[in-house]
Amino acid sequence: QVQLVESGGGLVQPGGSLRLSCAASGSLFSRSAMAWYRQAPGSQRELVAAITRYGPTTYADSVKGRFTVSRDNAKNTVSLQMNSLKPEDTAVYYCNLYYGGSAYWGQGTQVTVSS
Repeated sequence: QVQLVESGGGLVQPGGSLRLSCAASGSLFSRSAMAWYRQAPGSQRELVAAITRYGPTTYADSVKGRFTVSRDNAKNTVSLQMNSLKPEDTAVYYCNLYYGGSAYWGQGTQVTVSS
């Protein structure tokens, strides 16, 4: 059984930074691809950043150069460092684990970028 717990969301001013973390339980983490998604009100959930089990990463065009995804397989955690935040980054951010055709989701953490 996989459980994902996100933390680190909050309210930040435009141009500010936040770091999201996701802690995973179970034994699949080191063998799984991990990703961050987000969903703004009235919008579909979208991929923000992903990292494979070996480390290569991919980013949505809207966050390239501003966000960095990383993982620590020893601690079963994946993080998302978000810099130069914009109001359009406001959303609920979800941690995702993908393994063997199955996807697991955290409960989400709210990020609000506003002055």
